[in-house]
Amino acid sequence: MTPDVHRTIEALWRIESASIIATVTRMVGDVGIAEDLVQEAFMAAIERWSQSGLPAKPGAWLMTAAKNRAIDQLRRNKLLDEKHQELAAQLQTEQAVATTEAAAAFAGQMDGTIEDDLLRLIFMACHPVLSTEAQTALTLRLVGGLSTQEIAHAFLAPEATIAQRIVRAKRTLAAANVPFELPPTSQLSPRLSAVLRVIYLIFNEGYAASTGEDWMRPSLCEEALRLGRILAELVPQESEVHGLVALMELQASRLRARVGPTGEPILLMEQDRTRWDYLLVQRGLARLERAARLGAAFGQYAIQAAIAACHARAQQPEETDWQQIAALYDALAQLLPSPVVELNRAVAVAMAFGPAAGLELVEELMEEQSLANYHLLPSVRGDLLAKLGRLPEARAEFERAARLTQNQREQQMLLVRAAECGNSFEDH
Repeated sequence: MTPDVHRTIEALWRIESASIIATVTRMVGDVGIAEDLVQEAFMAAIERWSQSGLPAKPGAWLMTAAKNRAIDQLRRNKLLDEKHQELAAQLQTEQAVATTEAAAAFAGQMDGTIEDDLLRLIFMACHPVLSTEAQTALTLRLVGGLSTQEIAHAFLAPEATIAQRIVRAKRTLAAANVPFELPPTSQLSPRLSAVLRVIYLIFNEGYAASTGEDWMRPSLCEEALRLGRILAELVPQESEVHGLVALMELQASRLRARVGPTGEPILLMEQDRTRWDYLLVQRGLARLERAARLGAAFGQYAIQAAIAACHARAQQPEETDWQQIAALYDALAQLLPSPVVELNRAVAVAMAFGPAAGLELVEELMEEQSLANYHLLPSVRGDLLAKLGRLPEARAEFERAARLTQNQREQQMLLVRAAECGNSFEDH
């Protein structure tokens, strides 16, 4: 296989496979079988194109090949009842007379059917019958086009574990007879929330890796952004989807500035803001405005995007409107009460009204059981104690935070901060 064919196949899998899998799933009714058939079509493409070269419209070629395999599958399994016969005849007619239209669609002009199928695939991958871990792996596999190896690498999990998780997810969907359809109107909102949660979980694991040697995994951020933008195009009237995309774009704008030359973490207030990606900033701000224009009350993602926008608009750290950020965290806490939100609110209050005010709020969280092993609680408390000059206490908190985190880069940073507290105390 020539390098050009190899690169094209890889790119097509990442870009086109979700739409093709979605279309074939509509035909055969089983996402596992659909993925196998699409993989067969890609394998056939490798064999054919290595000999004959790339076709004029490779995406359309793959769609036709996958559809043909789906029709053969239906025939082999003797599933051609009246509905299937009609569908098969319709699809064969389409393939005979509409090659040009199909090619145009896969040159970047998706028709309504393909868009609907892709949306159904996203909701199927995030069906509540699956665990969050299974939803995440299946979404990255089917919608993101990532290989099992890539997903395993991204989450620092054994490849066999991820492979098993994906296989079980497909079997679970089949055993539960999950239909390839959009949720009823009454279930759309909670199901959309699950989709958004999975996409943001993927982004967050890239933005601040929970384990491993690297503080960030930018490829996961990029994948989550791509998934979010696809979803925003499919449901353009959902303001919270635009809010999530705005949030991810604004946070992703800081990626280059979040690490130093050797990969060490650089916290927000210490970052070189000239290294921020201001194209992403502008896109994020525009997306947030689009969410606002839809008229719905801001949800949790849009409020977090508004907080990120306050940081993005500040050319220098001291220009940050911390009082506005504290007010936004008040609103977020009302909408989504949680200890983690309260901890973030405490940080904003400390920046707006002084470390003593923030520490008072943090102390109220110290007995919160859900934060018992959350490393950011002692990390925040250590920072506020250091600002108040209570350095021995601060050092102990930074050391406790370092013991709790599973990310090696973050652990090193916390130990450095603990040592600095010790040195400053000795200097006094």
